[in-house]
Amino acid sequence: MEKNITSYTQDEFLSLVRRISIDDYPTEQEHIDAVLLFEKLTEHPDGSDLIYYPDDPADATPERIVEIVKQWRASQGLPCFKD
Repeated sequence: MEKNITSYTQDEFLSLVRRISIDDYPTEQEHIDAVLLFEKLTEHPDGSDLIYYPDDPADATPERIVEIVKQWRASQGLPCFKD
């Protein structure tokens, strides 16, 4: 897996968030590694809480999580996806 969010398309990142959300990993360690990657890629201060403990239940979908990440990164002047 890439180590920088600009190496991902939005669809690739969405796929990562979906897999984390449904725990689509063969081992617990792979799931943990994916969550840590999500936190590293997004740099969002809420980290994995965006997935597991959203402020608003409506924000709990993978699509909404990706939008929140995009909006936050833009507000911080940080680059986002490669597409």
